[in-house]
Amino acid sequence: MRRDGGAVIAPPAWIDPRFRLIEGGHPLDAAALVGMAAEGGDGPVVVAHAAAAVLVALVAAESVDRPVALLRRPDADAAELVAGAGFTVMLQTSGTTGAPKLVRHDIARLRARLRGTGDPAARWLLTYEPASFAGLQVMLTALAAGATLIARPGEGVAGLAAAALEHGVTHISGTPSFWRGFLMAVGDRCPPLRSITLGGEAADQPLLDRLAECFPEARLRHIYASTEAGVLFAVADGRAGFPAHWLETGVDGVDLRLVDGALEVRSPRAAPGREGWQRTGDLIELAGDRALFAGRADGRVKVGGTMVSPEAVERRLLAVPGVADAEVRAVPNPLTGHILTATVVPAPGTDPDALRVALREAAAGLEPAARPRAVTLSDSIPLGPAGKKRREVAA
Repeated sequence: MRRDGGAVIAPPAWIDPRFRLIEGGHPLDAAALVGMAAEGGDGPVVVAHAAAAVLVALVAAESVDRPVALLRRPDADAAELVAGAGFTVMLQTSGTTGAPKLVRHDIARLRARLRGTGDPAARWLLTYEPASFAGLQVMLTALAAGATLIARPGEGVAGLAAAALEHGVTHISGTPSFWRGFLMAVGDRCPPLRSITLGGEAADQPLLDRLAECFPEARLRHIYASTEAGVLFAVADGRAGFPAHWLETGVDGVDLRLVDGALEVRSPRAAPGREGWQRTGDLIELAGDRALFAGRADGRVKVGGTMVSPEAVERRLLAVPGVADAEVRAVPNPLTGHILTATVVPAPGTDPDALRVALREAAAGLEPAARPRAVTLSDSIPLGPAGKKRREVAA
């Protein structure tokens, strides 16, 4: 492939020539994507909401050995940060609990822990934003495998579930919030899943059990990763959290420790310059042989003088039979500082009155400050662009 009538662009080593992208009305193969890059990319800063745009930008940047910033939303600092030579990739953090940050990666570290290579029969569904760390991991995995990638930019969970059924998708990686909505959307129509991955949020035991029951032939795992630290570890034993002894032994080259109840990590796959100990902000509770995620340190709020975690309360509600999904939020209150409110999605066929009784009984076991003051039943819970629940305090 030639660029601007001059140098030839060779297909990158990280693209298997059997790869296909189905996005919009015109499927693209690996050669077509390389050809689009040869015609000229959009420059070193790309605000990309489509998988094709991200892949073309990567190929074009590597061909001229320059940095590229793949953005989910505009960032004035990106142009300055991509100045210079050398193929590196700038990605934005999700901004779930704060302003997004730009983090630099090299392609070797992004690909350091990919799985599933050499599987051209695989059909992946892209549920994450294409320019996110998680989205790029899915795309790089499909590229290396020579697989087919199904992308539906801007689609909600229902649209993605329809795409999974339409294309016979075999591999899906998504947030736990996505998976709860996916199970409701597909009902008893099950795509032929062979691989189920959860990431981006803590995976709770009821959801893992439901996925194992609905897709008994699929490999089930949940991944712990971040834009800054890279992919840290995967848990494949069907249990929430991770083995507590990993805090002593480490796992897959990654060191773990608790400092003031919060998880810190040290990984060889971290973004350049971030290889030392990093504070994740995730709180951990030890329960027997298990280390369980207990919410974000920056997500706790004060209710009448007591610090409570909305995420921990949310997990309690998710464990109630008949709950398909739940969201607990903190609402400012002039007397107590905050109060908690809950939105609950009943599972199909659940009696609303019986569910309310069960929710009250579950909340009764919490300390008074952590009990939701109002519980609303809803058909769905809106998710942010990253497929996660929005964790900011409600106004």
